[in-house]
Amino acid sequence: MPWYYREAPEIGAGEFKELSLRLLDEARMRMGTRFHRVLLLPPDLTRAHSGAGKVAEWLYQALPSSSDVHVIPTLGQHVPHTAEENRWMFGSIPEVRIHAHDWRHGVARVGVIPAERVRESTGGRADWSIPVDLNRDTVCEPWDLIIHIGHVVPHEVLGFANHNKNYFIGLGGKETICASHMAAASYGIENNLGRLITPLRACYNWAEEQFLSRLPDVYFQIVMRRNDEGRLVVSGVYVGDDLETYLMAARASRAQNITIFERPAKKIVAMMQADEFHATWVANKAIYRTRMAMADGGELLVIAPGVERFGEQPEVDQIIRRFGYRGTPYVMEHYRQEPILREFAHAAAHLIHGSSEGRFTIRYAPGKLSRAEIEGVGYEWMDVREALKHYPPDQMQEGWNRLPDGEEVFFIRTPSAGLWASRERMPPSNTDA
Repeated sequence: MPWYYREAPEIGAGEFKELSLRLLDEARMRMGTRFHRVLLLPPDLTRAHSGAGKVAEWLYQALPSSSDVHVIPTLGQHVPHTAEENRWMFGSIPEVRIHAHDWRHGVARVGVIPAERVRESTGGRADWSIPVDLNRDTVCEPWDLIIHIGHVVPHEVLGFANHNKNYFIGLGGKETICASHMAAASYGIENNLGRLITPLRACYNWAEEQFLSRLPDVYFQIVMRRNDEGRLVVSGVYVGDDLETYLMAARASRAQNITIFERPAKKIVAMMQADEFHATWVANKAIYRTRMAMADGGELLVIAPGVERFGEQPEVDQIIRRFGYRGTPYVMEHYRQEPILREFAHAAAHLIHGSSEGRFTIRYAPGKLSRAEIEGVGYEWMDVREALKHYPPDQMQEGWNRLPDGEEVFFIRTPSAGLWASRERMPPSNTDA
């Protein structure tokens, strides 16, 4: 059971801070720690809207000045923050205390998830082992307390984000991330979305128990919802060190963050914030979270003023440009033939996730990618200025909108904060653990 939790229609800033700082009192009482060395593990800036950066700052400020406190944003293979981005997200935490996760060279192997366990979990769709390479400072340095801070929300790989995703993806090494993402893609993105325990998470739960039980960790998990005015507000805080803490948060997210359509939508417009989303690698959350709501032959428009590249690394950017988002059969055919796709298997998985499989049109309105670049990877293009003029985000309401020209669109302001699906594509059984 959780150490403590709070659920409400809206948790105000003052109470949110109190719930954050209570963690330290609970840790002192339950773990007997004196906080000599503390590690904070918040998400990267693509989860900034959750307030996780502010939680990290509050905890940093509340810890004794004698404590040796460090912060590692759980980047996974995303581009490290700049100093300016760290200030924007983590406020007064000194830059010297914030360390970038190096997914290639900064990891240590703690174990392996056997191929047989992966095979059994995925029903035979994936039959390879998953090496567990994790951030070296996290697993090799002595810590009195490790605090995971994150936003529990529907997720394309693990059903819901946060909890031990922080370890195995957020702090994972290249081999771990590649093997994991390909296993999840092989199982099917639409079989993962909104599931409490996906096959990959079941493997991670096993690995956490086997390899990480010695770590003095605790999870601070945030759930958000949209209030009557359409604003994202904190509606749940769940703090604890066990699986049930995650399940409580995930059930709350499932109830509050999944929008079920009685009929598929012909047109969805998704807004990806310019200060959070700079590559299609992360902006494609707009595709992942809406694909089960889209009607066959419909159109998803992704307005992404901050998008300037495809991949998070040069090699992955080149892979996306070369192979494009052209569907599972195309990717799997080339995956078997092309060593570069096997070397960067997480990129192959991303190409699968980012395709509509020919069911609907994906149209991108990026800030800094040309029409030729967008069309070159298999998407349709729209000028971002035209998109912002025709679908002004400050005038659109979350949900259905009837435009002056008669067009009906469903507008989503923060696709990364939820999941949208038609009833036919997400029956109740799809969300069971």
